[in-house]
Amino acid sequence: MLLVWRQLMPHFSGYFLAEPRPIMHRPTDGGRPPWRASVLTLFPEMFPGPLGLSLVGQALKAGLWSLSLHQIREFGIGRHRAVDDTPAGGGAGMVMRADVLAAAIDNARAADPDLPLLYMSPRGEPLTQARVRRLSGGPGAMILAGRFEGIDERVIAGREILEVSIGDYVLSGGELAAMVLLDACVRLLPGVLGAEESLSQESFEDGLLEYPQYTKPREWEGRPTPDVLLSGDHSKIAKWRREEALRVTREKRPDLLEGRDKRR
Repeated sequence: MLLVWRQLMPHFSGYFLAEPRPIMHRPTDGGRPPWRASVLTLFPEMFPGPLGLSLVGQALKAGLWSLSLHQIREFGIGRHRAVDDTPAGGGAGMVMRADVLAAAIDNARAADPDLPLLYMSPRGEPLTQARVRRLSGGPGAMILAGRFEGIDERVIAGREILEVSIGDYVLSGGELAAMVLLDACVRLLPGVLGAEESLSQESFEDGLLEYPQYTKPREWEGRPTPDVLLSGDHSKIAKWRREEALRVTREKRPDLLEGRDKRR
């Protein structure tokens, strides 16, 4: 069964159940179809969660992107809709079954055959800003959110799934990781944030961390705002920000500088 997010009333939003069918995407004002997010999960009620708030949530309601949720348990085995079983060879925990996941994936792909399929996994390739940019520039992303001890290895190869990691740590499920990926992608879509310049100056966009930011008051607890930022000299400000970005990166993430030098 497919769950689709939509606005029900001017001041209330929620889920509704629909029969499995292709999702209709209305074009945006610029004629560009909405960026599509499709999530396979055992807990669709976790969505949209934070993705329904702030600028990303406003973009969802405005139709700049769409969110489709697929309940994996609908494809479970037997009367109890089992989705997992004991690991082959023994061991703790349970593993999500290949046949169940394949059925759920095939059903979701029928509606969105052109979306890349990602599986959020701590052993996956790192989620970088470069990968986020590639995904946000495409039609969307289909994400498999696993649970338990993981998923049967055979479905990863059998359905050509790309494993993606958001960091060197383990979560109780892939839903939060999926939200991280979706937030990172959606905020880059045209019309979501509004200020294209601010995106180009963020951390990782030039292989560097972002320079320090300041605002009012001019002095706080004896700590002043750097004079150069109040000078009105844009060339000096740009030079200071570049130097500070290099300093911060050198202190906090020297590995980024090493990787940046290798690419040159």
